Order: sequence, then structure tokens, then C-alpha cells
Amino acid sequence: MQGHTIEEWTEQIKKSIESNHVFIFAKGEKNAAMCGFSHRVMEIFNALGVPFEVQNIFADANVRPAVCAYTNWPTTPQVFVGGKFIGGCDIVTEMYQTGELQKLLEQNSSAQS
Repeated sequence: MQGHTIEEWTEQIKKSIESNHVFIFAKGEKNAAMCGFSHRVMEIFNALGVPFEVQNIFADANVRPAVCAYTNWPTTPQVFVGGKFIGGCDIVTEMYQTGELQKLLEQNSSAQS
């Protein structure tokens, strides 16, 4: 996807979040985060044993602006569960600590079955 336009990335974003139960737009690759916030989010899903996919926002200069425009959210990582944007590191961490994330994952996995 190197060199794609923001519009092309928007289409790819839609496909990625619709075809993966948990999808993360992060700084770095899966299990090789390039920032602490991205690492923390991946750690949470690994701790829960939940499969997830990652798109490195550094893969193409248009990825980050396309994702931020799509969600109207200025920071990364950006986490999607069941095709819906749930937030970044702080929100995911708080949801994990309260058990809300686990409930959301269970609801979405039974809805997809």
C-alpha cells in the first residue's frame, strides 16, 4: 500500500476494521511497537489472549492522516473492536482495568459467531 492516497487508505481502513475482530493502527508492527502507547495496547490484547491485527502508521505517509480523518481522533494508537472505533491507549487501558474491554470483546465475539 506504499504511496496510496488518503482516499485509497480510507477504503483500506474500512476493509481492515470490518474484516478483523480487533484492529489497531499503531506506531510499529504487531509485537514490535515503536512507541510506549502502541506497546501498551498490544500488551493488553496479548494478555487477554485476543487475536488482533496491526497497521503500522509509518508504512505510508498517508496512513496516519487518513486514520485520524476517519475517526476524527488526533492520536495513535487507534483501536477498533467489532468494526467500531473505541479509542486510544488511555481509553483501552481504562476499559481493561474496569473489565469493560473484556465485556465488549465477549459481546462482539458472540455477535460474530
